[in-house]
Amino acid sequence: MRYLLMIYRDEKEWEAKSAQERGEVFQAAVAYSEARRASGFYQGGEPLEPTSTATTVRVKGGKPVMTDGPFAETKEQLAGYTILEAKNLDEALAFVAQHPLAKAGFSIEVRPIRMGPPK
Repeated sequence: MRYLLMIYRDEKEWEAKSAQERGEVFQAAVAYSEARRASGFYQGGEPLEPTSTATTVRVKGGKPVMTDGPFAETKEQLAGYTILEAKNLDEALAFVAQHPLAKAGFSIEVRPIRMGPPK
């Protein structure tokens, strides 16, 4: 089963950390994930630019409406994602429970990736 890990952080809190602290957390997260790439468990992932670079698109009255920023205003913003191929949800959750980003205060939502059309 494939799982999408949506990684959230408080951008203001993250930016308040020193560049060295941010770099250490980033490198620990990369090493943690990459160690599982050869087995096929870790399939990939990327960090995202801050929400100030986002544009949300909605269609209203048949016309696209562009809005600067993320879809919803919340304390935490989507910071990146990871894709896993896990035996089951328990294996995916065990990976997340030890993830350096979770230990650094990020929230990580784990969601199965649906294959095929909606049921």
